[in-house]
Amino acid sequence: MKIAFFDCPTGISGNMILGAMLDAGLDKAFLLAELRKLQTPNLQLPKTAQIIITKANKQGIAGTYFNVKVKKTDKHRSLSDIITIIKRSKLSVRVKILSSRIFRRLAAAEAKVHGTTVAQVHFHEVGAVDAIIDIVGAAIGLEKLGIETVYCSPLPNGQGKIVHAHGLLPNPAPAAAELLKGVPTYSTGIRGELVTPTGAAVISTVAEFGEMPKLKIEAIGYGAGSIDLPQPNLLRVFIGAAELPTEHDAIVQIEANIDDLDPSLYDRAIAKLMKAGALDASVQPIRMKKQRDAVKLEVMCRPEDKDKVLDAVFTETTTIGTRVSLVKRQKLRRLISAGKKISYLGQEVKRIKAE
Repeated sequence: MKIAFFDCPTGISGNMILGAMLDAGLDKAFLLAELRKLQTPNLQLPKTAQIIITKANKQGIAGTYFNVKVKKTDKHRSLSDIITIIKRSKLSVRVKILSSRIFRRLAAAEAKVHGTTVAQVHFHEVGAVDAIIDIVGAAIGLEKLGIETVYCSPLPNGQGKIVHAHGLLPNPAPAAAELLKGVPTYSTGIRGELVTPTGAAVISTVAEFGEMPKLKIEAIGYGAGSIDLPQPNLLRVFIGAAELPTEHDAIVQIEANIDDLDPSLYDRAIAKLMKAGALDASVQPIRMKKQRDAVKLEVMCRPEDKDKVLDAVFTETTTIGTRVSLVKRQKLRRLISAGKKISYLGQEVKRIKAE
């Protein structure tokens, strides 16, 4: 499974997402050709906007800058107008579905901020041609690069006010803040808008947030921001194959070699160990020093149950010493539903059995 992890030390915007994907290997000619499929009587891209893709250097780190220059004032559009443009395009079904989802999420945030309904929302800055290109372009890039799952680091909040066409806004912008509900964020000393509504709409729709997952990195890209900051204003994306998507934890393994317990008592001992909290317990025949036949007892338990299980080992068997170690465990994710235990490897069902 191919995944992308977006590292956002200076925030995220629509154009930074596209810059990062281009820098990581998204073909420029392919992206521009796909964006031209948006061409409709209501959206004349060559007449309305010019797409500029250049190399950028932010304090010694090279990246790609994606910019949309609107040639003339673009009319305000409703969500219905934008969805119609997307639906009537010749883009792939997946791109249409994802870009429409992002715009619907953005419209819901705008409606909440302005105290109106989604149907009544008319996009201003975020509804201009550059936002349409950024959002649809992001969907195109994710499909072309074969990204199946997206992860993202926590997002930073900038300080100061944001200059808006209608005055000053708090930072982050109200629509961006609404979109970031449930997303891990943190304050910074950086002055300026770090997370734009378009960037927030894209990443909050497609990504899970947290630490970088395990992956075999195949490509890294840097998307440059438009402003200069005290640190390099770059969005970084790591693209690669995910390691086997098992769950993992650590358990206690207890072992003992026993040569003087009545064999008929092992079943009782195992039952007592399980009752004490063991996850599993087993015995197997071994050959010891001085040609003695014996049994190796092996018990698995959670760290918090170790003392209770050890007490049962010393009570129910004749051993006077054990070997105790903490071992890593990888396992399938399990779900109990309708009397069945369903085991998953990532999203794939691997086992189903009665519980």
